Formats: sequence, C-alpha cells, structure tokens
Amino acid sequence: MISTTIDQEIKQAMLAKDQAKLRGLRAIKAAILLAKTEKGHAEELDQDAEIKILQKLVKQRKESATIYKEQGREDLLLVEQEEIDVISQFLPQQLDQAAIEAVVVRIIAETGATSIKEMGKIMGVANKELAGKADGKLIGEIVKAKLA
Repeated sequence: MISTTIDQEIKQAMLAKDQAKLRGLRAIKAAILLAKTEKGHAEELDQDAEIKILQKLVKQRKESATIYKEQGREDLLLVEQEEIDVISQFLPQQLDQAAIEAVVVRIIAETGATSIKEMGKIMGVANKELAGKADGKLIGEIVKAKLA
C-alpha cells in the first residue's frame, strides 16, 4: 500500500531535512486521509483508489504550474514541479504515446468501431485498460485522431 510507504518516506525526508520531498509526501498523506474520511469508513483504500488520488494531485499541480508559468512566477512554478516529481515516484510508469496508440488501435479493431460516434465506447474500454498508465486527455486525443 502506498500509504504505509508514505509514512516511512516522510520520516526519512524529515531526517534528511529535504523540504521539497517532505511537502510532496505530506500532500499525498493529507489527500489519502481525506479520501478515507470522505467515504465514512476506517478501512484501507485499495491501490487503485490510491493511484487515482495521486493522479489527481499531479493533475492539480500541473494545472497550477501552467498558470504560474504564464504569470512568470518561476518561484511558485519550481515548488509545483518539485511536488510533481515527488508524487510521480509513487505512480506506475506512464506509457509513451506510441504504446498508447498501439492499445487504442487494438481496442478499435476489437470493437469494430468505425466512426467518431463510437468514441464513448472506445474511451470506456481504453480508460479501463490504461488506468494509471496514461493521461485520460491524451487517450481521448489519440482515440479522436484514430476515429476521424
């Protein structure tokens, strides 16, 4: 489980006085604790739920980083990038565009989809198969390009 690893990593980051890593780890821990209390139960989250939380954290930080870059706030951009790097260490390896395209092409062939009208069906299968391994926005762009 990611949450037990996070606790150990926090201790190590505190001892090493690594503030950037500590910030990212604390953000992960807070998000996981929040998710546990939102659902109203004390049981552990499964790994898929933890990965979704981490993906959400990375997405939020990327959006913030984009805004900071547009505003010329390099100091805040650096903070966001450091946290993205820390959080990404706990995510599964992301597939490159060629690998995602190969999966999408295979799914299109298996389902027999021929038009953009069937994008929803393809996206459902692709998101399920590529969960945690690829960004949903990128998957959508590739599906749209292949069906167009």
